[in-house]
Amino acid sequence: MELGLGGKNVLITGGSKGIGKATAMLFAEEGANVAITARTPALLESATAEISEAGSGRVVSLPGDMTNWEDVRRVVDEAISELGSIDILVTCAGSSPGGLIEELTEEDWDSSLSLKFMGYVRAMKAVLPHMRERGSGSVVLVVGNDGLKPTFWETTAGAANAAGINVASSMAEQYGPHGVRVNTVNPGPVDTDRWDGLEKAMARDMGITQDQAHEFAVSSIPLGRIARADEVADLVVFLASERASFINGAHVVIDGAQRKAKMDRDTRE
Repeated sequence: MELGLGGKNVLITGGSKGIGKATAMLFAEEGANVAITARTPALLESATAEISEAGSGRVVSLPGDMTNWEDVRRVVDEAISELGSIDILVTCAGSSPGGLIEELTEEDWDSSLSLKFMGYVRAMKAVLPHMRERGSGSVVLVVGNDGLKPTFWETTAGAANAAGINVASSMAEQYGPHGVRVNTVNPGPVDTDRWDGLEKAMARDMGITQDQAHEFAVSSIPLGRIARADEVADLVVFLASERASFINGAHVVIDGAQRKAKMDRDTRE
């Protein structure tokens, strides 16, 4: 399927690893120019080299911290300067600490909301006026199924994700008349470094082994496995493309029909 992404300019936050990196690789393969941002310069440089080999377009590395408004504005300005425009924004930067509410600290809540929610808000605040002026654009927020399928162990993620989904719906309505689409992609467990860390935290809080935590997650998914990062990237890139030109304000779940209630019940037993 031809996605019409050749020559498009894409900014991806959290693009140095995991879903963000897989998404950047796929955009590059489709002929897009890609700017990636993350907080660790060494990881960014390594990812940039890999992404550059995947396609013929430009790949730009822009270190930045999405918890800092000045950094966000600088990264967006530099991406526009380097690429000429931002046709597509994909937000992947951020994770939320897992844990039970009695153990979660104020710092845990602050870190979740500051990066996973407000980082996305800051990115949209900087990019959407640019897209409105151009009369076109596509924003895909990689959020998470916790915002639609709550679980008591992922409370901070659920709060941040539900807020992100709410804001995305509002932005889809506000900017749709200006030719800008805003959608969210909501994965369940994905085989990344972040998920490995969440399994370790679940094992700690539940008094079980990491292997048991992994099996609890897998048993909650009828397909019998967790997702790969490239599978999520496929959905993100499609939604960003003109092939999805009438999809706006959608919140697409990609979790293999995960049953969160089953995982919660199993971890309590």
